[in-house]
Amino acid sequence: MPRVSRMIVQNQTAVYHVMSRTALDGFPLEAFEKDFLLELIKRMSGLFFTEVYGFALMGNHFHLLVKMIPEDRFSDEAVKQRLVLFYGEKKAPVDDGQLPFIRQKLGSLSEFIREIKVNFTRFYNKRHGRRGYFWGDRFKSVIVEEGETLINCLAYIDLNPVRAGIVERPEDYRWNSLGYHIQSKNKGGFLSTDFGLKEFNVKSGKERVRRYREYVYETGAIKPPTKPHSNSHSSATFVGGVDDSSKYSECTSAAASPGRLGIISNAKRNDRSICGKIVTKERNRNFEISRTDRFLYRTRYFTDSGIIGSREFVSGTYQQFKHLFQCRHEKKPKSVKGLDGLFSLKRLSENF
Repeated sequence: MPRVSRMIVQNQTAVYHVMSRTALDGFPLEAFEKDFLLELIKRMSGLFFTEVYGFALMGNHFHLLVKMIPEDRFSDEAVKQRLVLFYGEKKAPVDDGQLPFIRQKLGSLSEFIREIKVNFTRFYNKRHGRRGYFWGDRFKSVIVEEGETLINCLAYIDLNPVRAGIVERPEDYRWNSLGYHIQSKNKGGFLSTDFGLKEFNVKSGKERVRRYREYVYETGAIKPPTKPHSNSHSSATFVGGVDDSSKYSECTSAAASPGRLGIISNAKRNDRSICGKIVTKERNRNFEISRTDRFLYRTRYFTDSGIIGSREFVSGTYQQFKHLFQCRHEKKPKSVKGLDGLFSLKRLSENF
């Protein structure tokens, strides 16, 4: 079956969760490569008609949450100014005859990601003395509704290094958006501090970051430190402001705790049975997928759903693209278990 053309919203702002993986084995994106990729994304976002909400650069893939802004929102003078800032006075293509083509390019999500990936491939191949492709298949993109869905998606992205077992707190990771906010104080104003919090009338960017961090901790069920400057961590999990200590009382061993984050100790690799305490825990909650599960484990709904948001948003946006799908019946929004009020265009199989 031929793959479906990419769904791109026309003539209005739209937020996309973009993800792209490398074609190489292992984890080729090390610290130096991640630093370069981050600077490249920052540079390209200043040229293209974008607003970046968040990102996570991992060892073999990256996530980007970005709003694309229609080209008609920018005057000719504003376009020329972007070109000069990017290329410099002498090299900037400021011929008025080229502006329509340039406008179209700078408003394109595909062109934005292509420039990032092509330029990174050149850098990587030169640095490592190689030729050929660096990135795998075409990048994935999901249309994300602004508001609650956006902040949920952003939290999922920022929790990538926690799920991978790299860090215990997302802001300790240098190459994600929460780490960038905390460690560099959002240097250069690279990231939007909207977070979907405008409805709360929060004008201070600092307060928005604080509230977003609180949201991520409560949503992701992260163990906060008991005291400042202390290496010990509380065994309690905070979800929605409720102390749910029982979640950690059953996983106190060094082997069990990393396993929850996706890292299995050597001692446990050959143990194929499910711990009795875990079975009891799941039985007590009737084996339902919880909100916390959606963020502590990899979920395909944030990366493969096509469109994600409220029922009305998914249904309405689908109407713009239903001609792309070869199916007899119209697709209907599917509810995402564990996240009340969140719907997906596609029904996806998952393993928890």
